[in-house]
Amino acid sequence: MNLHEYQGKEVLNSFGVTIQRGIVAQTPEEAVEAAKKLTEETGTGWHVIKAQVHAGGRGKGGGVKLAKNLDEVKTIANDIIGMNLITPQTSAEGKKVHQVLVAEDVYYPGDSEPEEYYISVLLNRVTGKNMVMYSTEGGMDIETVAEETPHLIFHEEIDPATGLLPFQARKVAFNLGLSGQAFKGMTKFVTALVKAYESSDSSMFEINPVLKTSDDKIIAVDAKVSIDDNALFRHKDYEAMRDLREENPVEVEAASKGLNYVDLDGNVGCMVNGAGLAMATMDLIKQAGGEPANFLDVGGTADAERVEAAFKLILKDPAVKAILVNIFGGIVRCDRVAQGIVDAYKNMGTINVPIIVRLQGTNADIAKELIDNSGLDVQSAIEFQEAADKVQAVLA
Repeated sequence: MNLHEYQGKEVLNSFGVTIQRGIVAQTPEEAVEAAKKLTEETGTGWHVIKAQVHAGGRGKGGGVKLAKNLDEVKTIANDIIGMNLITPQTSAEGKKVHQVLVAEDVYYPGDSEPEEYYISVLLNRVTGKNMVMYSTEGGMDIETVAEETPHLIFHEEIDPATGLLPFQARKVAFNLGLSGQAFKGMTKFVTALVKAYESSDSSMFEINPVLKTSDDKIIAVDAKVSIDDNALFRHKDYEAMRDLREENPVEVEAASKGLNYVDLDGNVGCMVNGAGLAMATMDLIKQAGGEPANFLDVGGTADAERVEAAFKLILKDPAVKAILVNIFGGIVRCDRVAQGIVDAYKNMGTINVPIIVRLQGTNADIAKELIDNSGLDVQSAIEFQEAADKVQAVLA
C-alpha cells in the first residue's frame, strides 16, 4: 500500500526521523492558512507547494512549486489542486490532484551550501536481506544515476540477526562525505530510518532527497513509503491512510470481492486459479500472438458467484477481444467454475467476445457437460496448446 508524501513523513517522524515540516490542504484557502501556521511555527517566509499523488517526478510535471508570499501560495495551490498531473511515472492521462502539501522552505542561506542525498531502505531479493541504498546524487532519478554513474551508488546490507549496526550507520555518513555535526546527524537519521522501515512492516522507504541544510541539519525533504499489504492487520492506523482515489478502481473492486487482480494493457482476458498457472497462461497467450489484459487468480475456493464477479471485471476493459478461462480443479471444483460461467452469461446478457474454457481436474467431466448443454457460445479445450490455438484463431 503506497502512502502520500505527507503520510510517509508522519510515519517517519513517529520514529524520530527529522522531516521537512508541512501541512496538507484540500483547497487554496486551506493552503493559505497552512502557510500562515507554518510561518508562526517555523519562521519560514517561503513555502513549497507539493501535489500529493502516488507518483514520482512531480516536479517535472509542474506539481512542485515555490511560493514566496501568501498570494503565490493561493495561486499555486489553485493551479495544482484539480489538475491532471502527468509525470514519468503516470499514464498519459496523468493523475488528478486532490490535495497539496504546504511545506516549509528548508533551502535557506547559511554558513554552507545545502547538499542533497538519496537514501532508501528496501529488500535485496538476491540475498534475502534488507539493505540501505544511498548516493551522493540526491534529487535525481536513481535509475539514471545507476545507469550513468553506478560507482556513486552504495549499499549497506542489514543482517537480520543483528539489525543495522552502529558502524554501518557511520559508514553511510562517511561515504556521503559528511563530517562534524552533519556526520552525527546522518548516523542518527539512518538508524531511525531503518527502525521506521522495520517497525512499520514496509516494503520500501525512499527519501529523495535527504537534505543537509546550510546549518548542517539532516532532514527528509521527500518520502516515498510503501507498506506491505500483508502486514496491515498489525497496523490499523496505517490501513486508515489508504487513498482509494489513487488506485485502479477495477483492482479495488476485485480486492473487495476476494479476487487477486492486476490490470494490464493487453487484449486477452485471463481467468485462472493459482498464481503459477496464471503466469503460465499469460505466457501461453503471448506465444499465441496475444497480450494478456490482466492477471486474475480466482483462488482455490472459487464458487459460481466469484467466477461471475471475475467475468464482470474482465469485461469492464474495452480492449478485451477474447477471454481464456484456464482452471485446474484441485481444491476448486470444475463444475462450480462452469456454473459460474453459465450464470455470468445469463445474468450479463450478451457477451460479445469469444470465450475459450479449459477445465481439468475435479469434476471436469461434469463441468464440460454443463457448458455443452448450456447453449452458450463457449469454446471448450482440453489441452493447454489446444487452448492457445483457439485464442490465436479468434484473434486472427
